[in-house]
Amino acid sequence: MRRWLFLFLCLPVMLKAQSVTPSAAHVPPYKQHNIISPVPLTLYNGQVFTKNDLPKNKPVMVFLFSVECDHCAHMTEDILKNISKFGKSTILMVTPFKLERMQTWYDQYHIRNYPNIIMAAEPTRQIAYYYDLKNFPGIYIYDKKHRLVADYEGTVKLDTLLKHL
Repeated sequence: MRRWLFLFLCLPVMLKAQSVTPSAAHVPPYKQHNIISPVPLTLYNGQVFTKNDLPKNKPVMVFLFSVECDHCAHMTEDILKNISKFGKSTILMVTPFKLERMQTWYDQYHIRNYPNIIMAAEPTRQIAYYYDLKNFPGIYIYDKKHRLVADYEGTVKLDTLLKHL
């Protein structure tokens, strides 16, 4: 009787422990859909911007950054120093912070001087969920048909990014 009770109570738990864990089965939305985030963004002037507003037939580098991240600041500076290497692509810089915080970053780095950079805020943080972002910065590179070709979290060398653009 004890053996049957043991099997009845413990066997399902033991079998479940051997099955695939939920974290191993988790595929983030950006990999499921293979498209640029459909989440609406807010530009410097308060205008709503979506992926449909991106230039067509140009590669896109989505750069998720935190206004409080030193790595993001250094990466922004590196990109701006080498902006000519990104000339044939669009850089979509998005922060999950409020518009006012993004505007300060935009002004500090004179983003208005770089026509191939679009900077936006997305304070609902849905974009961070879409990209399953754990560490800043998050870099997601899409080809000219806006299909995902590479993704990185944390600091990445520019040469690594440029080979995909």
